[in-house]
Amino acid sequence: MMIRTDLQGDKRAPGDRPDDKGLLNIILVEDDDGDAKAVRRAFDKVKIANPIHRLVDGVEALAFLRGETGTPPATYVILLDINMPRMNGLEMLEELRKDPKLRRAVVFILTTSNDDRDRCAAYARYVAGYILKSRAGTDFLELIETLDHYWRIVELPDMSRPAMGG
Repeated sequence: MMIRTDLQGDKRAPGDRPDDKGLLNIILVEDDDGDAKAVRRAFDKVKIANPIHRLVDGVEALAFLRGETGTPPATYVILLDINMPRMNGLEMLEELRKDPKLRRAVVFILTTSNDDRDRCAAYARYVAGYILKSRAGTDFLELIETLDHYWRIVELPDMSRPAMGG
């Protein structure tokens, strides 16, 4: 199953990136190989075949999203870990929200941190949700299915286009 960002068909204008094909891309920012594999397995298990771009920390993710190390997809959701080397998830969120081209990005925190200070800091930076990795197993599969339903009904921004009004 592929989640489309436009349920009415492909509405791209001529010259838009053909690689996206209206698909929602998942930007997984996760330094732990085991956790990254678990996320991919959960997506496979619930038959979500959308492209997943895995980056290992905030520095690498920001470079990718800014087009410095590749062409970022036009439509995406970020699944962001907090505890990472070089630039952690909260620091990355801070940089995302300062960047006029990236500040509208939809971000879900996916972390082991059950610390209320981290949760409050994440929501202060406008995350769409804060998800604990400890909900692995059946609960985690239900979480991925819930995200699938969310992405199907919520209209997400095309990050390749400028925001109206700034």
